[in-house]
Amino acid sequence: MKAEEKKEKQQLPHDHGQKACLDRLQQSLDDVEDFQIVSELFKLLGDGSRLRIFWLLCHCEECVINISAMMNMSSPAVSHHLRQLKNKGLISSRREGKEVYYRAAKNPRVLVLHEGIEKMMEIACPWRA
Repeated sequence: MKAEEKKEKQQLPHDHGQKACLDRLQQSLDDVEDFQIVSELFKLLGDGSRLRIFWLLCHCEECVINISAMMNMSSPAVSHHLRQLKNKGLISSRREGKEVYYRAAKNPRVLVLHEGIEKMMEIACPWRA
């Protein structure tokens, strides 16, 4: 018997009358790759400096030098964080002469993450309101 067939026939130890709902949830839980993608995003934003840079770029477009000054970080350190955020599609850049400007990407993932950060800050930091 294949592992997939065995999994389909697996019964939960306790039946609480929620089989239809639990079957749908189990299908989602079996999509391990989807959860891994989300986990990597949370891991990326789990670094406080990267989170602050992402949050800043959700509000404005800025160059590395100004981000470095605002963050009180070196330009190479900021560039490292920007590269990671860009590789995951959370920010975009544009070149104007020698200057490169960064901003949050315009996609649903970024909007949800930005809204989540704002809401978490409201909940975790009520003195900011």
